[in-house]
Amino acid sequence: MATKDMFSKERVSFNLKASTKDEVLEELIQILINDGKIIDKDEFKKAVLKREEEFSTGIGMGIAIPHGKSSAVKEASIVFGRSSKGIDYQSMDDEPAHLFFLIAVPEQSSDLHLRALSEISRKLMHSDIREKISNADTFEDFIKVFEE
Repeated sequence: MATKDMFSKERVSFNLKASTKDEVLEELIQILINDGKIIDKDEFKKAVLKREEEFSTGIGMGIAIPHGKSSAVKEASIVFGRSSKGIDYQSMDDEPAHLFFLIAVPEQSSDLHLRALSEISRKLMHSDIREKISNADTFEDFIKVFEE
């Protein structure tokens, strides 16, 4: 499965309400619940938080890429969320995160989440890509970045 195919217009929020790391995870996970991609919110959140314990997935440059591998995930999916005010995500550069990519993959999937993480990270290293995503107002504008 290609990374761009893991996105969906049902799993994009251009105006996150959250103001803390825990709230943003709750908000993004709820989007997965609403779209029927995970069956147990608490179970999946536990997997994401376990990963966060190793070190923060706030990679800097205003980006966080939390991810979890869990039996609670029905289908590999990515949720995108944007916060205009920014959220303290204990990022590597100590700056607030504005762009969030929550990657959810089933327990039995091999390295799908690692490939998605790698592709997203590579793209977002470029300031012009981050700017396009920050300025996107529609799913179509957003997904173009991953089709280039």
